Amino acid sequence: MTDLTLYELEGCPYCAKVKTKLADLDLEYESVMVPRSHDERSEVEAVSGQTGVPVLVDEAHGVEGMPESDDIVEYLEETYGDAS
Repeated sequence: MTDLTLYELEGCPYCAKVKTKLADLDLEYESVMVPRSHDERSEVEAVSGQTGVPVLVDEAHGVEGMPESDDIVEYLEETYGDAS
């Protein structure tokens, strides 16, 4: 089981950027596909307070809903990259 969960949307370039970093770091994660309509994204809104994706949850490190692909990529590198 993995502690990482990624809320994403198929075809989202920002989500793809995060998925590439997850693959580069060889990290397992659970993918949760969200509906295309922002009005139907209640699950991701409950986690992060907003309806945009990607959103990362990292239970092992107390991250409950990190938005913004650049922030997520930086976090993954700092937390799971070569330095750890």
